[in-house]
Amino acid sequence: MSELAAVLFDMDGTLVDTETLWWDATEEVAARLGHRLTAADAPEVVGRAVEDTAAHLVRATGTPEATGGAGTTEAGGTSGVASALTTAFRRRVDAGAPLRPGAGRLLAELEREGVPFALVSASPRSVVDAVTGGALAHVPFAFTLSADDTDRTKPHPDPYRTAARRLGVPPASCVAVEDSPDGTASADAAGCVVLVVPSLLPVGPGPGRVFAESLEEVSLATLRGHLRHGRSPAVSPPSAPT
Repeated sequence: MSELAAVLFDMDGTLVDTETLWWDATEEVAARLGHRLTAADAPEVVGRAVEDTAAHLVRATGTPEATGGAGTTEAGGTSGVASALTTAFRRRVDAGAPLRPGAGRLLAELEREGVPFALVSASPRSVVDAVTGGALAHVPFAFTLSADDTDRTKPHPDPYRTAARRLGVPPASCVAVEDSPDGTASADAAGCVVLVVPSLLPVGPGPGRVFAESLEEVSLATLRGHLRHGRSPAVSPPSAPT
């Protein structure tokens, strides 16, 4: 059985408390399209790539062209809605995105102990750079991967396979830290053990998945334990966050 070779972190909702910011940005753009966002939209919003959420809003409204403020008109179709979502989200990120509880301590421990770690996000490069230049400034990630850096993003396995390949280690020797169903599915499909710390959406149990209520519970020792435990039969998740 391999030792822990690397830790691969999701960004939004895992290291940085941006899921709420993303929801608020989506709510803003949806309102411009004449759609009121509800809990029924959550599976198409939380943890999804920008293009996926944009496509959902276009489907939900049936009107691919939206009127912006001051009489301007945003570009129609999925690409235009995706651009509007990114702009609304960036505005919120630039105003400040706090770290999730325990994230700073865990990252510092991995750095201190010389364990490689990278960022694997489904957000576009512009958003990843904004967050890593703000809330995650001075965190020495080996590298960062965005949705723009692979042909397919989460829930496909490409991001985590690419990250493991860049680190020169097998995915099975990596623990991926995720908060969403799509991110967990991506890391699962790549062959990583997944530590799930749910945020807005519950994540179901499965082989290769272990669960924690918060990163405050997680240390290097527990990550090493999770690598072993994650190859055992499925572990039940904690109760859904409220």
